[in-house]
Amino acid sequence: MKCLWENGSFVVRLSRLNRVFSALFRLQAAITEYCHGLLYRQRFVAGHGARLLVTGKVSNSRSRRDAVSVGAFSWIGGELLVFGNRGQIRIGEFCYVGDQSRIWSAAEVNIGNRVFLSHGVNIHDNDAHSISADQRHRHFRQVVTQGFADFDEDQSASSINIEDDVWIGFNSTVLKGVRIGKGSIVGAGSMVTRDVPPYAIVAGNPAAVIGEARP
Repeated sequence: MKCLWENGSFVVRLSRLNRVFSALFRLQAAITEYCHGLLYRQRFVAGHGARLLVTGKVSNSRSRRDAVSVGAFSWIGGELLVFGNRGQIRIGEFCYVGDQSRIWSAAEVNIGNRVFLSHGVNIHDNDAHSISADQRHRHFRQVVTQGFADFDEDQSASSINIEDDVWIGFNSTVLKGVRIGKGSIVGAGSMVTRDVPPYAIVAGNPAAVIGEARP
């Protein structure tokens, strides 16, 4: 360390080398994200400036690309999934979907503008499986033995609507049929099973109003 302080030219060279490596790492990250986005680009409609981050994923089994749409300047770091026979996901502008968050739709999920989803958020407008044990088993048996199922499970589904300027904290869950009002905040680890009023702060399981947010 003493020689570094005594030899100013060496310090300058080391600093320049660090800047070069930093620039190379940033370039590698940008290229990786660009290629990742190209891989999924045909699976959804993206507005200007929308980005699918390297942790993001779009699973669209429908023949319609517009079954999943992401508005301008929204960043997706989680998973967007629509079921093969039905489902619709619409995300507005300047939204953020965090790492390991999942939005799964068999009905319709509508997300407004400037909505923030932290990491680990689950939004599901459906029950995922039938309440019939026999039907669940037959469906899974076909998948694991022949690679696909020739029927869809009966499952309950109902639209979710998340209005503008909502913030949902990490590891929270939003279940089917819920409307979350404009400007509201959902505390970390909450279970939202019923409608949330505009500009309310809710938390808990089930989520209840604990405060008031601001415009």
